[in-house]
Amino acid sequence: MSETDRPDLAYRRVVALTAALFLSYLTVAMSLPAVPIHVVQGLGLSNALGGLAVGIAFLSTILTRAHAGALADRLGGKVCMQRGLILYAVAGLTCLLANWPGLPVEGSYALLIVGRLVLGLGESLGMVGMINWAIGLMGHGRSGRVISLVGMGMYGAFAAGGPLGLMVLDRLGFAGLMGVCTALPLLGLIAIHRLPAVAPHAGQRESFWRIVGRIWRPGAAVGLQGVGFAALGAFFSLYFLSRGWPHAGLGLTFFGVGFVLVRLFCGNLPDRIGGTPVAIASLIVEACGQYLLWLAPGPWLALTGALLTGLGCSMVFPAMGSEVVKRVPPHLRGTAVGGFAAFQDLAYGATAPVVGLLADSSGYSVVFLIGGLAATLGLWMAVSAHRQARPAIA
Repeated sequence: MSETDRPDLAYRRVVALTAALFLSYLTVAMSLPAVPIHVVQGLGLSNALGGLAVGIAFLSTILTRAHAGALADRLGGKVCMQRGLILYAVAGLTCLLANWPGLPVEGSYALLIVGRLVLGLGESLGMVGMINWAIGLMGHGRSGRVISLVGMGMYGAFAAGGPLGLMVLDRLGFAGLMGVCTALPLLGLIAIHRLPAVAPHAGQRESFWRIVGRIWRPGAAVGLQGVGFAALGAFFSLYFLSRGWPHAGLGLTFFGVGFVLVRLFCGNLPDRIGGTPVAIASLIVEACGQYLLWLAPGPWLALTGALLTGLGCSMVFPAMGSEVVKRVPPHLRGTAVGGFAAFQDLAYGATAPVVGLLADSSGYSVVFLIGGLAATLGLWMAVSAHRQARPAIA
């Protein structure tokens, strides 16, 4: 009996994959607020270089999505995910070495950038491999639910990882934090070792760019959604510190709580009512959250804006992702997912350094105005994708 004939067993296996993804994404989440603080306050460099150190990982992910998708389609999701988890550990070790005593500031920053590039490659392989593997276990018709679980693992890690990363940074220093980030993905690798692989599908290959041409509208919507999260993740802590507000480490927690709650209670909506209606409603909520962050006069309204941002961002990726999966045959699913995710990666990679420059000249609040405008434009793209939707592939 195949996995798709036993949905209870398949679901338990996908939950196990989600737990492994959670452990790996803790390494991303714990380092996300810590890296710009380490660069700005520890190394004495600019906000723009702090943003670059965050965004370079996402640039690496963008450049390797096509490779990750092709690998998942050719060798299967399990092999792809395992390689990604190994690279996560290598990235953590490299960033640990960047803190080696006696290294000049330039050398330490350069080695940190190398580690962040490796982290981006690991994230690319890990997430695309996991999605392809999990859809193979659960079945094509439950792709929206699978992608919802993926997001719960990712952003559940962001909810826990933000304050945890700052706490470890405070108590153990940056080297100690990177040691923890080296160990966590290895635990995930052990957890998935015995889970069964799913054989890759046979079929004629298509070029990556031809596949992107099929999916660019939902991809653009999810990319514009990602601007708000990237701005919040990179600069929320510095925003609070600059205003002397307490609870600087809770931004990603409030975001993650909102994100996970929506995934828990609405995770099957894209499979039930379609992806684009869910994305349209979600982007409206995200835009409201970003505008509230921009205008907030105090910490609690700003945290409410972070919560609304999480509520809004939660379902955009699975909603649009379920539309993407419907537009390609199974043997091209990994490549399509990789191309789709690259739109979000582009937003993540470009946002931090660009808004870092704006923050240097105009203050940190402006980054959330940019996030709100991007979500508003993403709403228009989701409406466009809804109007241009094509019938699902049989």
